[in-house]
Amino acid sequence: MPAPGSWTSLTAVLFARGLVNPRLGIDLLKAAWAFRRRRWWARSPFLPLPDRDYLRWRMHTAYADEAAIPPADDVVRFARWRRETMGL
Repeated sequence: MPAPGSWTSLTAVLFARGLVNPRLGIDLLKAAWAFRRRRWWARSPFLPLPDRDYLRWRMHTAYADEAAIPPADDVVRFARWRRETMGL
């Protein structure tokens, strides 16, 4: 079981929500894909993960704390907003 308040637990919660609601799952996958590190295939671990510096900057601008872990509801709202507003 991942520790509460960790990126792993956030991912697990979002994964479960995406399984229950497929439309939300698609929105979350599209948002995650948009945050991937550029040229992710060229560097280990060869996974489309976000760049750490970029993620810290995003957390700082959103929560005034580079180490913040966003609540699942915020991520869900962002993913839905992205689809509804930007048509993505």
